[in-house]
Amino acid sequence: MEYDYQPPNQISNHNGKGSPQIFHTLRNIDLNLLTIFEAVYIHKGIVNAARILNLTPSAISQSIKKLRAIFPDPLFIRRGHGVVPTSYATHLHEYISQGLESILGALDLTGIYDKHRTITIGTSPSIGVVVMPIIYQVIKEKLPHVIIKNIPVTDVDSQLGQFQTDLIIDSHIYTPRALNNNILYRDRLVLVARKDHPARKIAWGPETLNEYDYTVLMVEGVAHTEYHRRMQAILSEQQISVSSYNVVTIAALISNSDLLGVMPESCYTLFARCWPIEKISVPHIEEEPIDIALYFNSHSLLDPTLEKAIESISQAFRAAGGGHTSLA
Repeated sequence: MEYDYQPPNQISNHNGKGSPQIFHTLRNIDLNLLTIFEAVYIHKGIVNAARILNLTPSAISQSIKKLRAIFPDPLFIRRGHGVVPTSYATHLHEYISQGLESILGALDLTGIYDKHRTITIGTSPSIGVVVMPIIYQVIKEKLPHVIIKNIPVTDVDSQLGQFQTDLIIDSHIYTPRALNNNILYRDRLVLVARKDHPARKIAWGPETLNEYDYTVLMVEGVAHTEYHRRMQAILSEQQISVSSYNVVTIAALISNSDLLGVMPESCYTLFARCWPIEKISVPHIEEEPIDIALYFNSHSLLDPTLEKAIESISQAFRAAGGGHTSLA
């Protein structure tokens, strides 16, 4: 390749009004030239780059000439049987290599470029406090380059059906055919009071429930009709003095008042380490189990990264005792 550098015919990055013209600029650059630039840079020669890309040396040389017409630099200087990059070419390489790697990551169907892949997992706060520590550990071990983004559950059908969220963990039963699920663990509702509450010393039955005021969890996101049905069967609306969407608030209220609270047992196990609260055994409340499941779009199994994440999360909960409520 002869050194025949000519002054560049650069493309302006701005229009007359000063606004970016990124699409105009990209339209006038053959992005294949950037691949050829990288091949010449990495393999330090026209012939080597041509062999790697299955092109002729003449085609590589013509591409470098086109790049010189764009950038204000000769880019490569012939030395011996190869070429050496200029300082400007080295600067370009830092950006072009990162850009090409990002493109490969975005288009990757094999999972090998998932260095910065983000997986979104939807949970309610009351479920997230239980499951996310386990999920973080397993993702860190099995998919160390994946970033986890925990988001609220708003509309499961839309979030999963339209691929706005990768995975959702919830207790609600969803029926759309496109959604698959794996049961992660089984939970149940329990009655909780502060440690010195007088209610801890009495014999409990369905009629005893009417003698106290309660705080209950308002389930976030989707309409949990089964949960609300259970609450209505256990408590009357007049007995609910405080309701909250946040299970942490519920635990704090119970520990600092005469209120009794109903919460998932997994949350109680976790919060009993932080607040002076105790569980009161009331079979009438504890009799029905709650299955917590991992939901995902069936098409997600075509994505190797998501498939591995689903399998790894499911295995982790089975190993942690998925049929029990002692996960926290």
